[in-house]
Amino acid sequence: MYLPQEIDKARVLIAVKTYPHPSLAYDELVCNAGFLHETGQWIRIYPIQFRQLPYDQQYQKYNWIELNLHRKTSDLRQESYMPKLGIDEPIATVGSIDTGRDRSWAERKRYALREVFDSMSELIALAKTPHVRKSLATVKPKELIRLEIEEDEREWPPKYHAELRQLRLFDNTGQSSSQNLQPIRKLPYKYYYHFLTEGDQNPRRMMIGDWEIGALYWNCLARTEGDEYAANELVRKKYRDEFFEKDLYLFVGTTQAHHIKAINPFMIIGVFYPPVMNQLSLL
Repeated sequence: MYLPQEIDKARVLIAVKTYPHPSLAYDELVCNAGFLHETGQWIRIYPIQFRQLPYDQQYQKYNWIELNLHRKTSDLRQESYMPKLGIDEPIATVGSIDTGRDRSWAERKRYALREVFDSMSELIALAKTPHVRKSLATVKPKELIRLEIEEDEREWPPKYHAELRQLRLFDNTGQSSSQNLQPIRKLPYKYYYHFLTEGDQNPRRMMIGDWEIGALYWNCLARTEGDEYAANELVRKKYRDEFFEKDLYLFVGTTQAHHIKAINPFMIIGVFYPPVMNQLSLL
């Protein structure tokens, strides 16, 4: 077994928050992933209704959080856990790992780079292996090729809105925050990295699905006063021009729906971008 069935007072360093997605069961879901304090192992935590959390529980990336967890038995991925009390589980923020005044990334690296894969083929094989089913990992690309930006649907499916309204109509929990919460804006674009890992003959194309790139787009759209092309050029500047100059690693994860049936079930759920060593001397 990857980890125990239950982990009381689990302390997790949050490294990944995916872009919020509508859920008919929970209104809206954010998948979180990070590293256990004691062992440094990857762990996934869901469901969490992040935008409905009280302000003092709304943690950031590289915050330490503490909560009680148990294995999500309906999920074959061994890293998957859920709050023991479900969406009502209180979450405490108990610290953070900053880069420090000297811009040192050493402490973050100790967790993020504990196990690094340089071959997506090897990682996919582990994802498909029974009793392993690896679904979270850090990958070091051999070569970054390009960032692709693709236009996408601009609204969540109408079926979701209709069913959500019906669910809320019969919601008698009295949780006004849930009743009043508007669905997060759907990103009108998808973002993909094209890259090579060891043994690849052709570049891989993998979608970037973390909250950070979504928030960056909306911030850039505001800065450019609604000019979508200009906003995406700013996204490109960061995720291509800036990140390609750093020592870039990819946090990758699978979805439950695609873990078994997809040839490559992984997507990029976060990026880790410490400066290269010659950059550190200039900071």
